[in-house]
Amino acid sequence: AQLVESGGGSVEAGGSLTLSCVTSKFAYNNYYCMGWFRQAPGKEREAVATRNQYGVTVYADSIKGRFTASPDNAKNTLYLQMNSLKPEDTGMYYCAADRRAGACVMSTTRFGDWGQGTQVTVSS
Repeated sequence: AQLVESGGGSVEAGGSLTLSCVTSKFAYNNYYCMGWFRQAPGKEREAVATRNQYGVTVYADSIKGRFTASPDNAKNTLYLQMNSLKPEDTGMYYCAADRRAGACVMSTTRFGDWGQGTQVTVSS
């Protein structure tokens, strides 16, 4: 299913952004896991937050307390609210999802559906 991200942009350190990931109602209701990943230039793609359909959310240590992943079931959307942004948060942010039941492991191999990404740039 198609995942469409939006909300990226350029901000100064300490600023905030909210990313959105929208999909179809059918896909959204059938996804067991949804999550956000990011990839900085020259680095591997890493998990930022993963969430199962029961609301259990796991965050990467590097963003705990600053980022929040939350759903809007009426809009088939998963948000990523990012506060207190740092230059090291710069990268392409991807929404990912998977229908398979089981632990939503923070690994790219756990997720089968991916969006095209939205760029986040944080300047110092």
